[in-house]
Parts: sequence; structure tokens; C-alpha cells
Amino acid sequence: MKCQRILTYLRVFGTTMFGVSLLVGISTAYIMGYQFFTTARNHLSFGLYGAILVVHLIIQSLFALLEHRNMRRSLETPIKLNKSLALCIAAYQEDPNYLRKCLVSVRRLTYPGIKVIMVIDGNAEDDLYMMDIFKEIMGWDRSATYVWRSNYHHRGPEETDESYAESLQQISKLVLNNKCVCIMQKWGGKREVMYTAFKALGRSVDYVQVCDSDTMLDPASSVEMVKVLEEDPMVGGVGGDVQILNKYESWISFLSSVRYWMAFNIERACQSYFGCVQCISGPLGMYRNSLLHEFIEDWYNQTFMGSHCSFGDDRHLTNRVLSLGYATKYTARSKCLTETPITYLRWLNQQTRWSKSYFREWLYNSMWFHKHHLWMTYEAVITGFFPFFLIATAIQLFYQGRLWNILLFLLIVQAVALIKSAFASCLRGNIVMVFMSFYSVLYMSSLLPAKMFAIATINKSGWGTSGRKTIVVNFIGLIPISVWFTILFIGFIYTTILQTRKPFPDSEKIVLVIGAVVYASYWVMLLTLYTVLINKCGKRKKEPHYDMVLDV
Repeated sequence: MKCQRILTYLRVFGTTMFGVSLLVGISTAYIMGYQFFTTARNHLSFGLYGAILVVHLIIQSLFALLEHRNMRRSLETPIKLNKSLALCIAAYQEDPNYLRKCLVSVRRLTYPGIKVIMVIDGNAEDDLYMMDIFKEIMGWDRSATYVWRSNYHHRGPEETDESYAESLQQISKLVLNNKCVCIMQKWGGKREVMYTAFKALGRSVDYVQVCDSDTMLDPASSVEMVKVLEEDPMVGGVGGDVQILNKYESWISFLSSVRYWMAFNIERACQSYFGCVQCISGPLGMYRNSLLHEFIEDWYNQTFMGSHCSFGDDRHLTNRVLSLGYATKYTARSKCLTETPITYLRWLNQQTRWSKSYFREWLYNSMWFHKHHLWMTYEAVITGFFPFFLIATAIQLFYQGRLWNILLFLLIVQAVALIKSAFASCLRGNIVMVFMSFYSVLYMSSLLPAKMFAIATINKSGWGTSGRKTIVVNFIGLIPISVWFTILFIGFIYTTILQTRKPFPDSEKIVLVIGAVVYASYWVMLLTLYTVLINKCGKRKKEPHYDMVLDV
């Protein structure tokens, strides 16, 4: 016991020193600005910090490829589908069309004897349509339903001790004795809804799958995730490949679709190779039920800076599994389609909310680095601090008094994005991934300031999510975007004034003209491709039958 404790302390010390050394090393490389080579008049250069980022991208892609190879090998592993499984669906003011598609896909799941529990966040008359759709799709004779005036943590009006205790027993019996259950309860947020499903199930099943009400599951999705959990008893949770259902609805949803593919099949595939996927997404995830009940109360009662956490439920659920020393995995063989925002403002609010939970969970996650592979520490440092370096670089170049530096920065951003998207196109076997380079503009113009705003308001949870039946317009997310554009615009004006006060060297003019032509040509070519391949083809693919097709 004493030796085990000493070993734990050594691992904590080792991972801490590794993380600190990595951050100090990267910061030093950035601040010192060491250059491997530079051209005359500093038109082009390649430094140590850039080399570190390039090596990171190469290594990440390599391990992602290795993990995809492991996924293909898992096909040869025979398993018995004799473990009990429950699917928990969280619903809140869902679009009726999406909810129907979700439940139809649930009925087509091939896992034998699966139990389905849908918990609706809200018990008003306006929410009854979701329960009606559940009974219509799952079968009026097979569906057990219950309208609860309360939830597990908050009592409804006129709820007595006796009636509350009776409702708790009723819900437990309903869930344990039926295969298809729908519960409407007092509004409390997604975490409250998930808690109800987990608590009512108790330890009656081996595995628990989670799903959102706007998600369409591939028939084999449950089977593929069970395979991963069955292959290794030290895997505590597994997530699947989340694709976009409405990707042709707008340019925002389309760019989200290529970004999702990159995030899951490169970034999370790489994390999965080391058993440390840092977020099992809500639309498609599965956990060992025995683990859930070790931390369900701590997970629900999570607080940060004195406030109860009301978002980041899935990321914290994943972190709780990691905190016990269990691995978390990703499998591209389990797939689903899910809805994503089609308007810029709703997308921005979603990304800000996700960024809040990322930075909050980063701090929590750091306490368990020592229980996992060093890659978990390494990637946390790289991805956690990269936005700060990028912001510092942008501000420095925009205020350096040289227009070429600004243009070069824009060219490099797009060049790196184009290289990543070309690699993704080869891996996926689909030219559509070339449009991933578009996403870099969204990242630089919107996500970077949104991340900083998320940190500044990390303990605020009063906005950022809404049901899909109602259109909520929240302009608060535009504040950091406006500030960011103002900072860069002032820098651009400052640089322009400085450089026009003295004559341009001929070589500088030539480089500026060539760079501007290259940059403009790049955008003309890419926008033309987008118009031809996506706008026109996308209109044909927005037919009802296409909604049920998953990319492979």
C-alpha cells in the first residue's frame, strides 16, 4: 500500500514536470523566435515554434491512422451480445421532425433486448407532443409513460412528501419493468434529465448508451460500441462518429460537418490510440453502468467557482471515467447523424458554451494526468495554450508596421489549413474535406475571441442553449467578435499609416502584389468549387431519403 502511494506521488510529480517543461519549452521557442532559416528582407522564415506545430500535426495524424487500422482489425473479434443495454434519450423542446427521425432510428437498432428510456425536460402541456410522438413511433401498446410534477432534486407545486415518495417508486417500477419508457418531468436542464434515467435504471443493466433527441443512430451503432467495451474491461466509456444531419442547410452547418469529421476521425482517433478520449459526445456514447453509479452524485452536484454546473455534462461524464483510471475510446464503426446550428449566432453561442466547458474541464482533467498515458498531458498543454499563442501572434503581426507580415500571416493560416484538409481528403477518400480550409476563417475570426470570452464568463450559465422549437436570438456572443475585429482593424490602420510614410522598396511591392494575387486566387477557386460542388449538389441531396444515409 505504501509503495503504491509512493508510485502515485512519483507519477504525479513526473507528469506535472513533463507538462510544465513542455509549456516552458514551447513558450521559450515562441518568445525567442529562433529561426531555422529566413530569406532576404525577412519575407519568409521558418522557426522552432512552427516546427513544433508541424511535428505535432504529423504525429497526431500518424497515431490516428494507427487507431483506424486497429478499428478495422476489431471486425475480426467475435463477441456475444448477451450484456444488457439501456439507451437514454434526453429531449427538450425538440423539433417534431427530428424527434421522429431519432425514434425511428432507435427502433432499427440491431442490439437484442435494448431498453429505451426518453426523459423530457419539461412537463407543461406544450411538451406533451414529444410524449405523443414517442408512443406513436415506439408503439402505443409497448410504451409506458409518466408525467412527473417534480424531478429528483426539485419538487413540483403542491407535491407532498407522500406523493413525491410514491412518484419515485412509480418511476423506478416503470423503468425496470418496461422496455420502452417515456418520462416528462419538471424542467431542470440536461444534466437533470440524464440523472433521472441513470438513477431510475440503477444497476439493472450492464451498459448505458446516451443519445440526444435530434440524433439518428445507425442500426449497428450500439453493437459496435459494445464490442469496444467487451474487448477490454479497463475501457470505461466509448464514443462514436458523429456526423451532421442537416449539413446542406447552410454554410455554417456544412463547415461544421467537415470540422466534425476532422475532430472525430483525426483528433479523437489519436486520443483513442492512447485510451484518453477527452469528450464522449452526447449524441453517441456508451458507459459501463457500474462506473456511472460510482460517481453519479458527484457528477450531478459538480460546482465551479461556487456555482452549480449546468453545461458540459458529457465532457464531465467522460472526465469522471478518466478520473477512476479507466480508458475512454472512440470507434468510427459506430455512427450517427445529429442536428447542428444553421445560423451564425446560434453556432457562436454553442461554441462559446462548449469552450466554457472545455476550459473548466481542462482544470479538472489535469488532476488525473498521472493515471493515463503522457499523451493526455502533452495534448492538453498543446491544445489548451495554442489559442493564446495564436492571438499573440496575430496582434503582434498586425501592429508590427509591415503590411507583408499581415498578408503572410493570412497566407500561412490558409496554407496550413489546406495541407490538413488535403490529408483529411486522402484519409476519408472524399474531396469534400478540402473545404475544411474554410473553417480556419471561422476559427480565426470567431472561435478565438469566443474562447477568450468563454474564459472571462466561465462561471456564467444563464445563456447559450435553447430548444429547437423556439428561435432564440442572443447577440451577446457578438461582443468579443466586435472587440477582436476592432483590435485587428486598428492594427491594420496603424501599420498602413506607418508603412505609407516611407517609400515602399520595389521588392516589397512585388512580394505584396504576388501574395495578394495568390490569396485572392485561392479564395476565388475555393468559392467556385463550393458553389459548384456543394450548393448545387447539396440541393439535390436535401431530399428526405438522404437524411437516413450515413457517410462512410
